[in-house]
Amino acid sequence: MLETIDQASLRAYVFWSAVLVSKMLLMSPLTSLTRVRKMAFANPEDTAAISRKLKPKFDDPDVERVRRAHLNDLENILPFFVIGFLYLLTNPAPTLAINIYRLVAASRILHTLVYAVVPVPQPARFLAFVGALAPTLYMTLQTLLHFL
Repeated sequence: MLETIDQASLRAYVFWSAVLVSKMLLMSPLTSLTRVRKMAFANPEDTAAISRKLKPKFDDPDVERVRRAHLNDLENILPFFVIGFLYLLTNPAPTLAINIYRLVAASRILHTLVYAVVPVPQPARFLAFVGALAPTLYMTLQTLLHFL
């Protein structure tokens, strides 16, 4: 079954998955930078390293926004990795598969930008979220129907 996977589709899946892994890995430093910028550290040892007068802070809105964006990535990108590969096993049209992978990656990057980097009013975040969710659901449905 693996021999029949279109190589262009597989390359696109691997490339865009690597882009999304990179994006997710950058969320931790973004959280740290936001904590430093806002002086909102969650652990006593971190606050003590800056100043004994500084107290842990768990509810900074900017830090929490970045953390929620990171959590949203975990909830949405990890399923994409699984279903994106399984979808390849259905022998989709290469152009469709490649563009689906591009759309998911671009939408997830845009989601982070409009949610955590430069907050933009709704429906920007919703549209970016759906821009990745809809193709992921499509791949899921197509995979289920193919192997039914």
